[in-house]
Amino acid sequence: MKYTIIDIETTGASNKITEISIFKLEDDVVIDEFTSLVNPQTYIPDYITALTGIDNGMVADAPTFAAIANDVQRITEASVFVAHNVNFDYNIIRQEFSALGITFNRRKLCTIRLSRKLIPGLRSYSLGKLCASVGIPISDRHRARGDAEATVLLFQQLYQQEHGPGVIADFLKRTSKEATLPSHLPSSVFEKIPHQPGIYYFKNKKGKIIYVGKAKDLKKRVLGHFYDKSDKELTLCRETASIDYELSGSELVALLMEDAAIKQHFPIYNSAGKRKPKAFGIYTFEDRKGIQHLAYNTLKQATGSLITFYSIHDCRSFLEQLCNQFELCPKYCHLQENIAACSHFKLQHCHGICRDEEAVDAYNERVFKAIAYIHDSAFNKVIKKPGRHADEEAFVLIKDGLYRGYGFVGKEHQLMHAEDLELFLIPQQDTVDTQKILRKLLLID
Repeated sequence: MKYTIIDIETTGASNKITEISIFKLEDDVVIDEFTSLVNPQTYIPDYITALTGIDNGMVADAPTFAAIANDVQRITEASVFVAHNVNFDYNIIRQEFSALGITFNRRKLCTIRLSRKLIPGLRSYSLGKLCASVGIPISDRHRARGDAEATVLLFQQLYQQEHGPGVIADFLKRTSKEATLPSHLPSSVFEKIPHQPGIYYFKNKKGKIIYVGKAKDLKKRVLGHFYDKSDKELTLCRETASIDYELSGSELVALLMEDAAIKQHFPIYNSAGKRKPKAFGIYTFEDRKGIQHLAYNTLKQATGSLITFYSIHDCRSFLEQLCNQFELCPKYCHLQENIAACSHFKLQHCHGICRDEEAVDAYNERVFKAIAYIHDSAFNKVIKKPGRHADEEAFVLIKDGLYRGYGFVGKEHQLMHAEDLELFLIPQQDTVDTQKILRKLLLID
């Protein structure tokens, strides 16, 4: 089996390579080497120079990645791509090849994950601290050749352990997730995540929550982060050292739990400054003929909304539902404008108010029933959902027009009234975001 041990230095945020070093091994014996500075064709920040010692002058006459691409292809061909935190080096090299229109695919092996398996119990698996723990010297730290050479010595030590070749073979199986999971995340943590609805927390080495997400299938969604090659996802995964989760029983409760968790923890990788969604309201007014209208508009342009939506599509759909359910006129629901009489292709239950064929009082009575329906539907409701296990049910409570929270109740409890649920309620804040989550379900579902 051939392996290529690789380390790169980059420009930092822009992730362009400034130096690359590759050692090729057959089993655990070095048989080839390629090392080169690389002109990134972009500026190297001062803080990167302070860390690596590589400045803009040093790479000015160095070859570009395009000039060394064939060398990298040649030495890594038919070998396993090995690195300390392999996904970082591998994805940056793939991006460099992709920019040249070349597909670069290699099997991967991470020496952090390999070390966690074969040398368990260490406080840190960073290259410097790990090498110090096992007696491997490092020269030229944070230079590609120095770090790659130290990784070679580490790999050789791991390979020569009694179970080393077998563990490596297991890691390289197609069914193994070891090359996919973040380097600092123990596989045992990932394996415990269930295929159930809920929310999950990505945490860094210090235990700080850095991302909150929700899913109908927790394990599938979490794994999706590790396959995503966007810069944000790669950075998030590099910092992830642990994952916690909470079951919800349903996607709706997961959405509400996620919203509350983001507002509580303000994780750096959740979009803290999300654009406030544009709000639309349904209004009622009486015209000079005494006819009661229903209409929609943005909240900025009108006050006294009967109900609020955060999508023009949802707003119109609900108004169409009212028009159909209460046999109202599309013209006086403002679903058709600038017409003498309605002629809607879908809403055809108008009794003729727009053609003076129906009494105003009779029409208005149905409008008032529609308005009452809005209030009754939106202001008090218990939404029942599956619980976190077979012997439990979940609920979401809307009271007096406000979202009050969610809760979980054992099926052995006989609950007859909404008031009974207060004992099991996990109180939450009513916000624009929770209203947005709940509104469509409450009134269109």
